[in-house]
Amino acid sequence: MDTGKWHAQLVRGQWFSHLPPDFQRSLLGAARLRVLATGQFLFKRGDPPCGLYAVLEGAVRISAVSAQGKEAVLSLVETPHWFGEICLFDNLPRTHDALATRACTLLQIPQVAILKILEQQPVFWRDMALLMSHKLRLSLINIEQISLMPASKRLAHRLLMIAQGYGEIEQARRVLQLPQEDLAAMLGLSRQTINSLLKALEQQGIIGLSYGAIEILDLAGLRLAAGL
Repeated sequence: MDTGKWHAQLVRGQWFSHLPPDFQRSLLGAARLRVLATGQFLFKRGDPPCGLYAVLEGAVRISAVSAQGKEAVLSLVETPHWFGEICLFDNLPRTHDALATRACTLLQIPQVAILKILEQQPVFWRDMALLMSHKLRLSLINIEQISLMPASKRLAHRLLMIAQGYGEIEQARRVLQLPQEDLAAMLGLSRQTINSLLKALEQQGIIGLSYGAIEILDLAGLRLAAGL
């Protein structure tokens, strides 16, 4: 495995780029390459802990499905995003499903391997805590938005978050490979409502719509629409 190539890709992300060099090398030294086809599950809710993951290519949808079959999408993670850290702290089963929305390549740091690294270097637990606390911060923001923001602002804000890799990348993505059904499931809105709100943004020249994709044409305008 060409760890040098993947290192160059992963250091574009905020979390990995700020890790101590020794921790970066240890993670890459223990990593395995995983390849998923479109629609293939990486893990499902209730599965045993299997380690930490980084997206190198493609995208993974993190979601949960109720007993009635209704799906709630928490996030769509793309390179250079890391996820799966919760189980390192409590060693409990997976809390959500992780599914490849398109052909996907990931790095996996197996549970046993990363726990061994952390046992040898306990100081690195702080870095893992920072990864998890960032996710917690985003979750609290999302709860606040659901309670206080109108649907139009919530949509604009979520598009910004996805474009900015949930704070992981400096240069915002201009084209989001994101079906409207997934966006509706993220925000707890109907497909029809999402379509209407997106078309309003399109009429303002803020975004462009195509099948399965949203192009951000006016990033500043999207920030204004989000109330930022």
